Amino acid sequence: MTRQRRVAVTSPQTRLSLAGRRTGAPATVPHLAPADAERARRIHRRQLRYALTVLGLLAVLLLGLPVLLAAAPWLDGVRLGGIPISWLAVAVLPYPVLVMLAQWQLRRAERTERSETSGPRAGAGE
Repeated sequence: MTRQRRVAVTSPQTRLSLAGRRTGAPATVPHLAPADAERARRIHRRQLRYALTVLGLLAVLLLGLPVLLAAAPWLDGVRLGGIPISWLAVAVLPYPVLVMLAQWQLRRAERTERSETSGPRAGAGE
């Protein structure tokens, strides 16, 4: 009995992305019109800038909270429901803030896409 040869099936975008990583050249999508490719690059740059902003805020939260608690040891004496405020700050506070940061990032990313795609498109009369 002969064994069938396995074949990897990938999309053209995956092949382009992997090729760009090997060569160091930015991956280009050949089926996009030049105006659409430039619009995609603009969207990507703006979304990356927003993501880095959120990442910076996340770093401030996760690194700043322990620094704040070390600078204010009196928070260990303040209790809410028998639990020290410092514990609540570490165990509870980050999660709603993470959700708010994620929602803010998502809204900004979607707004960026809508604003870039709702404008006049090059070649729309084709």
